[in-house]
Amino acid sequence: MARDDEGLGDAGADTASGADRSLHQRIRADLEERILSGAWSPGHRIPFEHELMAQYGCARMTVNKVLSGLVEAGLIERRRRAGSFVRRPVGQSAVLRIPDVKAEVLSRGEAYRYELITATRRKATRDDRARIAVAAGAPVLALLCRHVADERPYALEDRLIALDSVPEAASADFSAELPGTWLLAHVPWHEAEHEITAAPADARTAARLDVPVGTACLVIARRTWRGGAPITAVRIWYPGDRQTLVARFTPATAAGR
Repeated sequence: MARDDEGLGDAGADTASGADRSLHQRIRADLEERILSGAWSPGHRIPFEHELMAQYGCARMTVNKVLSGLVEAGLIERRRRAGSFVRRPVGQSAVLRIPDVKAEVLSRGEAYRYELITATRRKATRDDRARIAVAAGAPVLALLCRHVADERPYALEDRLIALDSVPEAASADFSAELPGTWLLAHVPWHEAEHEITAAPADARTAARLDVPVGTACLVIARRTWRGGAPITAVRIWYPGDRQTLVARFTPATAAGR
């Protein structure tokens, strides 16, 4: 009889353990969906632990495990005595900091001005799909912007936004707000790719940057994804004499540690 009781006890423990794992997975999936869908934008405060405990009817240990997993995934950050918040993406990699063009111009002591040249909503072209990897016929918002320093063209920004991933971008006023700033404030991402190339300015690019055709330009490209879905692809063209890239790192970071 004692042996049978012990067997029933083990089965009950296994069932409880499985239920705990299932609840943990459900809570994490719920929170991730809110973050990755954009329902909770960068900087949004996650409910406090006691609020999540009451909402899901679970122990503090379960909630703490969920939040710790989201921190490790880079989706949230925990601030002492303040709570947990959706992490704000940063324009930085281990090798290169993607420049904030406005801040860069202002740091040089120059007056900054931004111009939206064109904003076009369209079905993705073949070239669009090569840049942003959306499905054939998917809607995209194509933006062409110019950054001006002391009334002289400083950089040309050519950006695509995947509207299936970011539908609210279709109604945003990008004549008043920089697209990159708007995206960082409204759309969380968890994967990015940077690419740096050099290219001669073609006639259209040269005219918009007020440089001779064929001028050597530095082109910084960036793509971001959320949950595997593309968000944006941007190329920023700088005349070669107007941009300097500096990376500082230690031997440990260079070795990937």
